[in-house]
Amino acid sequence: MSSHVEPWLRTALCQFHVIPACPLALSATRTWDARRQRGLIRYYAAAGVTGLAVGVHTTQFAIRDARLGLFRPVLQLAAEELQRSEQKYQRRLLKIAGVCGRTEQALSEAEFAGACGYHAALVSLAAWQSATDDELIEHCRRIADVLPMIGFYLQPAAGGRVLSFSFWRRLAQIDRVVAIKIAPFNRYQTIDVVRAVVEAGRDDLLLLTGNDDHIIPDLLTPYRFAVGDRHVKQRIRGGLLGQWAVWTHKAVQLANECRTIAEANEPVPPDMLLLHIEWTDANAAIFDAANGFAGCIAGIQEVLRRQGLLESAACLDPRDDLSVGQAAEIVRVCAAYPHLSDDAFVREHLDEWLSG
Repeated sequence: MSSHVEPWLRTALCQFHVIPACPLALSATRTWDARRQRGLIRYYAAAGVTGLAVGVHTTQFAIRDARLGLFRPVLQLAAEELQRSEQKYQRRLLKIAGVCGRTEQALSEAEFAGACGYHAALVSLAAWQSATDDELIEHCRRIADVLPMIGFYLQPAAGGRVLSFSFWRRLAQIDRVVAIKIAPFNRYQTIDVVRAVVEAGRDDLLLLTGNDDHIIPDLLTPYRFAVGDRHVKQRIRGGLLGQWAVWTHKAVQLANECRTIAEANEPVPPDMLLLHIEWTDANAAIFDAANGFAGCIAGIQEVLRRQGLLESAACLDPRDDLSVGQAAEIVRVCAAYPHLSDDAFVREHLDEWLSG
């Protein structure tokens, strides 16, 4: 247990971040494919990401099923492969572990992740649907004591819940909460989080968009709030996104372009607003918005399957497979927006990533 956060991590979290949520590589028979899991992580590192989140919703919560026994092997493999990529590219990669469940389970997962070398825990509160703010804050304090914590506003359609402004302000006052992923898919609730962080005085806390339906505006939009007799500005400085698990090389380029525009305080070019619509349309197909996001994990995997990175788009739970008509929608957006895809980059390096 510690109240200390490593200085390098504090420094790293002041930077801009592109962090995909890592999918699970499965065969057509729904068994784990460790070779392609390694290849997938190599792809992300080669694409230029600054970190990776593993054991999160995109990795499939079913890996925690004791009958499958995949949670620990997947996290361990990912940590090892990320360490190899750090050596290869001579740059540090943030290792973020998804942590969920009630306190006993979450503590066990955070302790294991820390032992594997993960730097922070992204904490899902999906198991706390009826809890009070006091109960949520106590849970988060205990997790943060084990591993620096990233708060997570998960949209209700994906198992999250509405969280109050007061909760976010109190969470931001926990020193070992080092970042927040804002993913309610809701502008009002996004503003709640940013304002809460500003009012808590946490200018060292990293805000990451998880709003896959609003990525570009989130990265470009300045926030300003009155705090006493001052006006304080804040920005979202990167993303931790399921959408960035596909077409990642292009996503890194796009994110860096948004960072350049934001840091220069330049007017937003109309072309960026057009790109916002194109990325959002693509995300609607991939995340299966037409069916309440039922096929969001399988949609990500289908894009990766089409590129050859995965063998199959099948999920551990067949109920999470592609929705009727979703594959056709993915074909449509791939044809409509070829400039969003990194197919050529993947083709050039695929054999290298899948070897060894």
